[in-house]
Amino acid sequence: MTDSSVTSAHDSAALAAALRISLGKLSRRLREQTHANDFTSAQKSVLLRLDRDGPATVSALARAESVRPQSMRITVAGLEAMQAVSGQPDPCDGRQTLITLTPALRKHLTESRAAKDDWLLRALHEQLSPQEQDELAAAVALLERLADF
Repeated sequence: MTDSSVTSAHDSAALAAALRISLGKLSRRLREQTHANDFTSAQKSVLLRLDRDGPATVSALARAESVRPQSMRITVAGLEAMQAVSGQPDPCDGRQTLITLTPALRKHLTESRAAKDDWLLRALHEQLSPQEQDELAAAVALLERLADF
């Protein structure tokens, strides 16, 4: 290895660590902008999947989340008890139940996202110059590529 490749590898490792730390701090700051809730990480994952992909059966959710159907039934039952999701017969197969987000949960998601967006917009305007905002926009495209890797 040449000196420049050692330096480059070290710089990349430092960049990876700094990026992880910065994204973690930003995620925590965004979470602070909404009310605390009692959802577990598994429940949050199911709620986000239903929001993104629409209604699904417990079996489909279990496959998508790589968990056993029995575990997903427990997660969904907890969400139903919290009135975050509801089940209705599948119009294509009445033996199946489609799980969907309740209107109250959809409203909560919308309000939560708006609070996070408001905070982030304020932070962008107060902390970054227009040139820095342009640089950040370019960095976001790179972050999206990393996230899709």
